[in-house]
Amino acid sequence: MADNSEQILEILARVAETDEVRSNPDLALFDLQVLDSMKTVELIVALGGELGVEISPAEFEREAWATPRQLVADVQGRLAANAG
Repeated sequence: MADNSEQILEILARVAETDEVRSNPDLALFDLQVLDSMKTVELIVALGGELGVEISPAEFEREAWATPRQLVADVQGRLAANAG
């Protein structure tokens, strides 16, 4: 499977409306209000539509998406689990 971290960060940057998520992998997404509940839902929908990863809001864990680095790792883990 190709490394899709750039694509995940592209989706995140578009939804969060900031390119800082690309340059700062440890940006505190929720603490700095880069993501809020509405943008999180928008991100879940965008990831599902563009990458085919199904993420239920009920199984979403804010701690797993605390930073861009963690978000990419979580989404890549979900994609790998779905592919296997």
